[in-house]
Amino acid sequence: MERVLVTGAGGFIGHHLVTNLRERGYWVRGVDIKEPEFSEIDADEFEILDLRRWENCLEATRDVDHVYALAADMGGMGFISANHSTILHNNALINLHTLEAARENGVSRYLYTSSACIYPEYLQENADVTPLKEEDAYPAAPQDAYGWEKLISEIAAHYYNLDYGLDVRVVRFHNIYGPYGTWTGGREKAPAALCRKVAEAENGGTIEIWGDGEQTRSFCHVDDTVEGIYRLMMSDYTEPLNLGRDRMVTINELARIIIEISGKHDIRLKHVDGPQGVRGRNSDNTKLREVLGWEPGTALEEGLVGTYRWIEKQVQEARG
Repeated sequence: MERVLVTGAGGFIGHHLVTNLRERGYWVRGVDIKEPEFSEIDADEFEILDLRRWENCLEATRDVDHVYALAADMGGMGFISANHSTILHNNALINLHTLEAARENGVSRYLYTSSACIYPEYLQENADVTPLKEEDAYPAAPQDAYGWEKLISEIAAHYYNLDYGLDVRVVRFHNIYGPYGTWTGGREKAPAALCRKVAEAENGGTIEIWGDGEQTRSFCHVDDTVEGIYRLMMSDYTEPLNLGRDRMVTINELARIIIEISGKHDIRLKHVDGPQGVRGRNSDNTKLREVLGWEPGTALEEGLVGTYRWIEKQVQEARG
């Protein structure tokens, strides 16, 4: 039985990945600074470790064959746009320490989870954006410190492969959503935030949208995400690879889909000032299809049904 480590196993994507790997027959160690908030621990072994500290990374990576490196200090645009130095400091420590510890402990394969935030801001200034190809990352000009840190860690993984032979994989996520993730408190991302706002709204009420709502994104369901992560890890491909859907919608359209799912009537959109990120972003999946012979298949409307129902339940329970 192969032994694997999932860092960030207390987080949204991490705990879904732990469950997926256990179902595939792996022995899984989960590590995070916190336990999963919305589900039971599903790992064979779960350790509370702060991976900003070197000794904890050594402990986490002992006696495992593969590492899935998902640990990160991150959130939605509200958090990312207000915590540049904290994000850069914490995530750089986590990723550089975990890479070196994996090398020192003889890990055979290492998957680093990067982000579409690494792509240059100058390619994302229009809502009707050209889908981003992997080679578009350079010349580099990410919008925020979060994107710069992700890009630096991609480069570090590349050189660990060249210098030490560590068998690396790099995946670039495009806006992952689904149930059992952060839905309130300031770190939630747009789909979860809008689901919460709609669940809290009364018929005939309003929900707030940051900006004019015409900024565009593509969204990938978490079930497709963990499938894509595993397929990439099992492949022979070592260059960065997009993982997302290639259907682009505006934030206004996303909100209207959620309102339709809710069954509520006449909820209006109120546009207010707030951080919006880049104007437009979409994933070019050409290379994903070539490399994996697969691409995410969950329709946005389908994936949002389960996401909304789960968040609606959380809202109702919070109200008592």
